[in-house]
Amino acid sequence: MATKLLALACIRNDSYGDLSPRPHYPSMPKYPKGVSAQETRLQGSEDRAMFSVTGMTCSACAGSVEKAVKRLPGIREAVVDVLNNRAQVMFYPSFVNEDTIREAIEDVGFQAALINDETNDKSIQVCRIHINGMTCTSCSSTVEKALQAIHGVQKAQVALATEEVEVHYDPKIVSHNQLMEAIEDAGFEAILVSTGEDMSKIDLKVDGVRTGNSMRMLEISLQALPGVQAVDISSELKKISVSYKSDMTGPRNFIRVIDSTGSSRGFKATVFPEGEGGGRNTHRKEEIKQYFRSFLWSLIFTIPVFLTSMIFMYIPGIKHGLDTKVVNRLTVGETMRWLLSTPVQFIIGRRFYTGSYKALHRGSANMDVLIALGTNAAYFYSVCTVLRAATSPDFEGTDFFETSAMLISFILLGKYLEVLAKGKTSEAIAKLMNLAPETAILLTLDEEGNVIREEEIDSRLIQKNDIIKIIPGAKVASDGFVLWGQSHINESMITGEARPVAKRKGDTVIGGTVNENGVLHIKATKVGSESALAQIVRLVESAQMAKAPVQKFADRISKYFVPLVILLSFSTWLAWFLAGKFHGYPESWIPSSMDRFELALQFGISVMVIACPCALGLATPTAVMVGTGVGASQGVLIKGGRALESAHKVNCIVFDKTGTLTVGKPVVVNTKLLKNMVLHEFYELVSATEVNSEHPLAKAIVEYAKKFREDEENPAWPEARDFVSVTGHGVKAVVRNREVIAGNKSFMLDHNIAIPADAQDMLTETEGMAQTGILVSIDGEVTGVLAISDPVKPGAEEVISILKSMNVRSIMVTGDNWGTASSIARQIGIETVVAEAKPEQKAEKVKDLQAAGYAVAMVGDGINDSPALVAADVGMAIGAGTDIAIEAADIVLMKSNLEDVITAIHLSRKTFSRIRLNYIWALGYNILGIPIAAGALFPSTGFRLPPWVAGAAMAASSVSVVCCSLLLKNYKRPKKLENLEIRGIKIE
Repeated sequence: MATKLLALACIRNDSYGDLSPRPHYPSMPKYPKGVSAQETRLQGSEDRAMFSVTGMTCSACAGSVEKAVKRLPGIREAVVDVLNNRAQVMFYPSFVNEDTIREAIEDVGFQAALINDETNDKSIQVCRIHINGMTCTSCSSTVEKALQAIHGVQKAQVALATEEVEVHYDPKIVSHNQLMEAIEDAGFEAILVSTGEDMSKIDLKVDGVRTGNSMRMLEISLQALPGVQAVDISSELKKISVSYKSDMTGPRNFIRVIDSTGSSRGFKATVFPEGEGGGRNTHRKEEIKQYFRSFLWSLIFTIPVFLTSMIFMYIPGIKHGLDTKVVNRLTVGETMRWLLSTPVQFIIGRRFYTGSYKALHRGSANMDVLIALGTNAAYFYSVCTVLRAATSPDFEGTDFFETSAMLISFILLGKYLEVLAKGKTSEAIAKLMNLAPETAILLTLDEEGNVIREEEIDSRLIQKNDIIKIIPGAKVASDGFVLWGQSHINESMITGEARPVAKRKGDTVIGGTVNENGVLHIKATKVGSESALAQIVRLVESAQMAKAPVQKFADRISKYFVPLVILLSFSTWLAWFLAGKFHGYPESWIPSSMDRFELALQFGISVMVIACPCALGLATPTAVMVGTGVGASQGVLIKGGRALESAHKVNCIVFDKTGTLTVGKPVVVNTKLLKNMVLHEFYELVSATEVNSEHPLAKAIVEYAKKFREDEENPAWPEARDFVSVTGHGVKAVVRNREVIAGNKSFMLDHNIAIPADAQDMLTETEGMAQTGILVSIDGEVTGVLAISDPVKPGAEEVISILKSMNVRSIMVTGDNWGTASSIARQIGIETVVAEAKPEQKAEKVKDLQAAGYAVAMVGDGINDSPALVAADVGMAIGAGTDIAIEAADIVLMKSNLEDVITAIHLSRKTFSRIRLNYIWALGYNILGIPIAAGALFPSTGFRLPPWVAGAAMAASSVSVVCCSLLLKNYKRPKKLENLEIRGIKIE
């Protein structure tokens, strides 16, 4: 997914040796450190283990566990969840195993146990299926019911606007093939988009294959490869789809197998070109073409019908020819109209018969039923009129062939415009997918790290652990880390960070970002569906699938809408017919070309075809699709309609302090020594003690101390013995036979260390400036005071001020001390502060505010704040750096800028107002249109709505709703934000 489905780019095996004559990079590391490139290739796939860790009480404990695990060789990633007492570790089994990891956790003072049973996490999969044939909410409800009735299906969500369904199911009980069969049994066409299994998929085109046996031979050869999960072949398209585990094999291996298997027969495998079948965009384009072709063909037949019935009858010469009798009273004009309208009714309009049959077969009624009934009534009444005229010498009647033909033509035009507009609502996903580059430069290295060959390949052929060369101006082809080179990369398209980010050896890079200057060599770590870009695309897709609660309103109406319209239509015809039969209205009301029955029939048909359930069904999903797409382009990932609906009601925001209102990276801003001592020596002792702690303040002290040893990249600090850490207070150790204690005031008093007046004054001064004071005692005497500051984010004060103007109350909830919290709150304009709060107390505060009647949003980093994020009406995670943030939050702010909190609320309000407007139009149209079509204005004004005009109005109503939603694409942030320039802070 992360790589774009682009036009074919074959592997170019020609070396670029002349351009890059085997350069050698002395600084290029072995893979991993101390291991040769060959050994790395043999290390096998990475593994994942989950441990239950007991004894953790705070983030410092979690940090200790994480640091202990990451020190082990072969660890790729370690994430510790202190709230659920779990640690998830990704590692290379060739270098380390689960027992070693468990022992490392226990060595730092915690109990650890491997969680072997992960079936609860892995048992449910999510597959996506594209559905052809849905026209309204009645159809989507039918599909949902059919899927939810299957044993093993947990949840099914149908999005009418995207014509897709997202199914949460247990693969042990039901397969995705059974899900597709259930959809097809309900009368729709099902096309698999993704299975949701933990694997990648690639489509290959095989040239040179002439028989089905050859394709089956290739299928068997591919299935024999390790890591291949499934192989699907399509002989007609010469296409092979391979699903595989990306950490065990890759697409280049498949191409080599195909080419070698068929080397004597001339087989050649390439990546399947986009647009030749299978993709969702392909289906959308094909659907647009089909509607356009159908509309053109219907126009060819309908225009002559319209001219003969509406125009030529007023032109004397032509009128005489059309009125010429063929048999009895049957005229040439009637015969022409009958012949021309029949293909429109039964061939071009066949889709409406098919849709009606399927709907009625499954016990429901949709828009197709209304169209089929309306056009059939007009057509078959006209046929009866023509047959009576042909068999009777004195019968004169009026046919309505133009009604059925023009109805179908206008409805097809409306469906064409609707599908065209719906395609534009999902442009956000297309733009995200377009970020991936078309090609990449693959490097081949020897064991010493020398480049021995370069080749340009399709970026979809990149495999894990490939070495990729990124030249200036090129897009980064894959997620990975820098092996060699220095450059600046523009990550604004992914993270929203406006300034290019400096990258050097060891730094991570994101696929789809742009290399500004310098050449980089990167190692691919996440490819295909694992990449950051693919995850963002999936998040936006899921958001567009999720229904807003307000959508239930339309779903309830849709159950009764079509039957009610049919009843109203019949009642209208009956009322007008009986009124005419019993002379309930004057004869002058009846048009000269009609009788009472025909007038009543016209009113009945108009009621049936003017009613539009589609507009109601599209009112919410189209607005949600455009709104979430616009949000993604602004760096605000909104997880669907529910989050949008809740966010527009928010009138109180709870902010975490560290990392949300502040930068989140503490720095030492001042040092005051109270004894005669060299500053370098002072920091040598303090850092040797603090380096054993994972507390953010300890890290700040160690980072500051490194400035005194700039000649060393990773300085080795003196050994610290008898290290003790007291959570929330401080640390102590013996360094060079001197007892060093660093911590807060109470920690010193607990150790009977007197605090001089100078130190006390400095502590008071630091708290007044929203800084944290750390006392340092050496051999029982306070030797120095450190002032540590976590700067407030630029623009925080302005953001709080703008929120006040939007009638949104701001509250700070933090685990920091009262002095620092109050000072920061005053600085940025927050009046209510809750300090020294634990994670569960933050969640309780959110619940208290909800009980007081507030719609509460929680803004935090998504880790320690996850209980409050879940408890809030809307959880907003600053930054998308952790999986916990994405899971716990309803809205993910990619940029870590506070201004995006305002953007999220403002966008949700605009989107929801658009949904309201859509519903007002859709409901208002039906409430006003049906009475007018029924002839409510006819007695007083003589105004009558012909059925073909009613059909055109029905088609226009759906298009207008979609276009109304599309206007959201012109969304602009509040003007106050345009005047507010928020700059990032970079702390070295």
